[in-house]
Amino acid sequence: MINGTEQDERIYLEEIKERISLALHRVADRVREFSEELRQNKQYIYEHQHGLDEADMVAAGQSINRMVNVGAGAVDRRRKLLKLVGSPYFGRIDFQSGIDVKEMPIYVGLATFTDETLRQNLIYDWRAPISSMFYDFELGDAEYETPSGKVKGTIGLKRQYKIRDGVMEFMIESSLSIDDEVLQRELSKSTDDRMKNIVATIQRDQNQVIRNETASVMIIQGVAGSGKTSIALHRIAFLLYRFRDTIKAKDILILSPNKVFADYISNVLPELGEEHIPETEMEELAAELLEKKFPFQTFFQQVASLLEHPHAEFIERIQFKSSFEFVRQLNKYFIHLENNSFTHTELKVAGVVVPFPYIVEKFKAWQRMPMHKRIPEVVQEVLQYIRNAVKRKLTGNEKAKVWELVPRMFNIRSPFEVYRNFYSWIGKPEMLHMMHGSQLEFADVFPLIYCKIRLEGVQTYDHVKHLLVDEMQDYTPVQYAVLSRVFKCRKTILGDVNQPVNPYSASSAEGIEEVFPQGDVVKLFRSYRSTWEIVQFSLRIVPNPNLIAMERHGEEPQVKCFATSHDEAEAIRELVLQFGNTGNQSLGIICKTQRQANALHEKIKAHNVHLLTPDSTSFSTGIIITTVHLAKGLEFDEVIVPFVSASNYKSDIDRRMLYIACTRAMHKLTITYEKERSAFLRG
Repeated sequence: MINGTEQDERIYLEEIKERISLALHRVADRVREFSEELRQNKQYIYEHQHGLDEADMVAAGQSINRMVNVGAGAVDRRRKLLKLVGSPYFGRIDFQSGIDVKEMPIYVGLATFTDETLRQNLIYDWRAPISSMFYDFELGDAEYETPSGKVKGTIGLKRQYKIRDGVMEFMIESSLSIDDEVLQRELSKSTDDRMKNIVATIQRDQNQVIRNETASVMIIQGVAGSGKTSIALHRIAFLLYRFRDTIKAKDILILSPNKVFADYISNVLPELGEEHIPETEMEELAAELLEKKFPFQTFFQQVASLLEHPHAEFIERIQFKSSFEFVRQLNKYFIHLENNSFTHTELKVAGVVVPFPYIVEKFKAWQRMPMHKRIPEVVQEVLQYIRNAVKRKLTGNEKAKVWELVPRMFNIRSPFEVYRNFYSWIGKPEMLHMMHGSQLEFADVFPLIYCKIRLEGVQTYDHVKHLLVDEMQDYTPVQYAVLSRVFKCRKTILGDVNQPVNPYSASSAEGIEEVFPQGDVVKLFRSYRSTWEIVQFSLRIVPNPNLIAMERHGEEPQVKCFATSHDEAEAIRELVLQFGNTGNQSLGIICKTQRQANALHEKIKAHNVHLLTPDSTSFSTGIIITTVHLAKGLEFDEVIVPFVSASNYKSDIDRRMLYIACTRAMHKLTITYEKERSAFLRG
């Protein structure tokens, strides 16, 4: 057996590091050569530009382009080699594909490493077809798919390694599955500033999701801590590898809940050797689609209003506009407009009367087109009808008369007027409520965009080849109806129905499936983030019988009562001071509202505590005070949830907020309250 003992493996690691180092030197020399040659070529063209004919200039330009491309390839190879320097690989399987075939060791790492002198792969990219066996099989029979068919064989050895800064920290003979010892070690470590890649600990069910090439829409419903965002990002990395000739990082768009979260996950794809991927938020998309013509409340402001001033009428408006029935009613209204948006007037031009039913018929014949865009088509049909009747070309005045009269026959208003009239048509005019300064409520933003799409069409994002939508439960059916029209590409949609920040407008995986009936739905029930004790505590707040907790034990969550708000703040200050001695990297103090977060920050800000606000654009390390809304998707070694009193956490939305806050904790959770604890903490 090649490299049979741990000592053999350590010697082999040094050999691999040496080979990677030599390859890096070679590629660095190549990059320098190309840079120098490119500089010389450009200088030559500059000095001889007046003496070169057109053919020479074209040839010189093509030569420079070739050099740039080859040089860019060398730079990309150097980037990938640098990824391998500190940790060349994390797994190994010995695979034999037939009785007469020699057993072959396959080392699996972040990127492929081919030694040019040996002309063989020494490390395989974790996304390569052969590497899938590392995730999908234990010792014994195994197989993997290739473009030319299935390869079957047996795995005789399976190992896992932790290599950090070029040093092997441990090696495990893995007749165990990946979710045992290595995963436990990885999960028990403290977290630092950003989400990390999980290539060394991908589970079999996660691997199936990551490597799914066929789904046009993949809907991932995952419990808190199931790694759904990480899996989705690894899926993007896999698709970029698998379809590298047709899709690039710039062709993908991430729709993220906020800038802090976007920054938090920004590390994963570069770690996997891919370029940074563009991202946007729903509000940015909405402003673009409305051409910045309508000021509107943000989703964050909507949730803040629900938490601080939960008026019954406001809640009723949100719930009504977040239902499938609402989308159905809107669609019915457009059918009504289709049939009743005409003023019966006689159209007579050049002595020809164009029958009114003919005009209506032509309007309806273009029904796949937005209503406003049909009118020019109807005008052309009418002009042709008159030309056929008079058997001559029409004069400029005659054409102008048709262009004037036909649009007048169609009583189709602006998108906003149509949207406002919709509420009168259904007999609920009170459901459209404008805020101060003619600002739209957030619940009206996407219905208005939907009306605009149906009337005027929309700028589609054809350059986007894959859309990743996170926190799917926070978007409504009408938002998904807009996304399906704006983005015609493949989609990965993920979230957790138990973690909506606004339960009055939450969507389920089944609901999203109704909008995307072609979607593949995957459900992830295993939670990896929190200790067993924290998971059980959280499940008493929002039960989920399907959630499977990892058997990783730690401290019981603590619930602390204080006589006054001053005592509570002092205790939190003390916990912050103690945190500095724990060896943990991150502490999240997660408040219900921004006002509470701001006030607490004022009291304890002397202790190097960062405050996150809706305007924050980056995730900070260390100690953070934030809101539940901004903490979604983040995780911390320790979490403190303050002010969990009976008066502060009492509604259904508060219960969900408390659940989300508690599930951010990996190792330690502390809850504090003044006088009387929330009913959600009883028992």
